[in-house]
Amino acid sequence: MPRFLHLADVHLGFDRYDSKARTKDFYLAFQDALEKYAIAEQVDFVVIAGDLFEHRTIQPAILNQAKLCLQQLNEVGIPTIAIEGNHDNRPYGTKTSWLRYLADWYGLILLEPGDTALGEALYAPWDWETQRGGYIDLDCGVRVLGSQWYGASAPKAIVTLADAIQSLPSGPAHTVMLFHHGMEGQIARYQGALSYNDLLPLKQAGVDYLALGHIHKNYAEQGWIFNPGSIEANSVEESRYDRGVYLVDLDSTGIHAELKQDYHQRPTIRLNLKARGEESIDGLETAAVAMVQQAMQSGKLDPAQEPIVELRIDGQVGFDRLDLDTRQLQQDLKTLSNALIFLLKYDVDSVEYATPISEDASRLQVEQEVFTDLLAAHSTYKTRSSILAQGLIDLKELQIQGRSEADLYEFVTRLLE
Repeated sequence: MPRFLHLADVHLGFDRYDSKARTKDFYLAFQDALEKYAIAEQVDFVVIAGDLFEHRTIQPAILNQAKLCLQQLNEVGIPTIAIEGNHDNRPYGTKTSWLRYLADWYGLILLEPGDTALGEALYAPWDWETQRGGYIDLDCGVRVLGSQWYGASAPKAIVTLADAIQSLPSGPAHTVMLFHHGMEGQIARYQGALSYNDLLPLKQAGVDYLALGHIHKNYAEQGWIFNPGSIEANSVEESRYDRGVYLVDLDSTGIHAELKQDYHQRPTIRLNLKARGEESIDGLETAAVAMVQQAMQSGKLDPAQEPIVELRIDGQVGFDRLDLDTRQLQQDLKTLSNALIFLLKYDVDSVEYATPISEDASRLQVEQEVFTDLLAAHSTYKTRSSILAQGLIDLKELQIQGRSEADLYEFVTRLLE
């Protein structure tokens, strides 16, 4: 009974948030998943459905991470089969990539359809001598088919690929295909997603298991389409998605794919604080600290794990929103929570009041209402807004009368007292 591990979107070299520790997380997740669900489970092979790397151009240390993982699998005789994704595909017109380097020197089986415009077969069998081919027949009884990143032309490419698959000589009992594209309806604001009907020609051509990548969220469709999601969350927003790796068994009864998630992943905690417009600056800061402390006391946030934490403050504030020192607050909360990365999202509006004013109101009445509304919107002054509004009008009259700065200062001092 063939058994394999299906991964996608490893993104080695991930560098968002400018954190070396966060970059290393992606390597640790990849390594741990391979050790637990490939080596320990004694799978027959591993497939990576695109985006092994975050960038086309990578640093030596990142390349070394990939080499170490491949070597671990090679040492126990587990072949690793991959395709290019949109992050690590070859730039147009070039013949090489870092994936190709790993195939030439470190045993990666990189499946690449041929260029029919140059007279090459779309699906040539894997050649161990040249380290090239579009598909491979494994001794465990599985044929694995490759593909590439097709972008918006994917629906048309699928028809061509399906025709080529049907023209291949008969092979093993099971057929697995790697395809780096996402399906519609899985995440919002994703253009170019494929419908089920777009992918159906592949099943009709004989594909038993379609190993997808690209969308960083786990999903499965109709018992033959599987997307494990990314190895690690690439953003705080993605932390709400299920993700993992698929441990797959193929037998005469069908496909048995189990999503595995118990491997190294840095925890992400998202908190939300709603400002009501009544808090002072100190009060809002105190509320933010209390929310983080409560998450720690409940066990939701464990400082020992150095988590990624996001605190979103939204709603309305009764002061100028720019008066809050968000940079200092963010640093204080990061220290309190021992977070590797602390993100403070401050998205608030200042409270606004607009008292209806009749069309025949005098200038004095208009001034009174405008001053009152401005003061009532500020948490410090709202309880005395009417008195202070009259005081501002009186202050204006003193200025018009030409009173000295000393007199004006004394008036304001008494008013605020």
